[in-house]
Amino acid sequence: MADIDKPSREEAEAAVRTLLRWAGEDPAREGLLDTPRRVVDAYGDWFAGYATCPKTYLERTFEEVAGYDEMIVLRDIDFESHCEHHMAPIIGRAHVGYLPNGKVVGISKLARVVESFARRFQVQEKMTAQIAEVIDRVLQPRGVAVVVEASHECMTTRGVHKRGVSMTTSTMLGAFREDARTRGEFLQFIRSGLPQR
Repeated sequence: MADIDKPSREEAEAAVRTLLRWAGEDPAREGLLDTPRRVVDAYGDWFAGYATCPKTYLERTFEEVAGYDEMIVLRDIDFESHCEHHMAPIIGRAHVGYLPNGKVVGISKLARVVESFARRFQVQEKMTAQIAEVIDRVLQPRGVAVVVEASHECMTTRGVHKRGVSMTTSTMLGAFREDARTRGEFLQFIRSGLPQR
């Protein structure tokens, strides 16, 4: 990410007051007095991913895995993100799988990688690729698979106002892209658990 001149907290709170006035509200009204502070606090939480480096979560690995080289899948990783086009919430879940190549990572680290990318302004397609690419680059597994399913409030609360729709994106690298059986096994895992034999 390019270096930016980050505004002060006071400037951020003033911007919220400006938006309240633009919407037709009086920021000095009792019920809105603390709103700028609350919004800036919420932004600090929602966009905490900018202060993290997803790569660092994957750098501690374990090689004593008794030769384990089968698929590892962490499914149903809930996340909240925000659309970079409308700043509206994206609510969803991610499924991450990889084929280890001599080393594994603690499973909580996969969830942290998802969280780190989600807590930024995002486009779902980009976030899906970012998760897969950092796992591939750091762990150097035989393959990585990421599927993200999400509902976009920029579509449900504005524009076409379509509720109940979700978007699914995937990035398949290595064996997951090259081998239909490996890809199929991963997709079976994320749909219903253990694959049928």
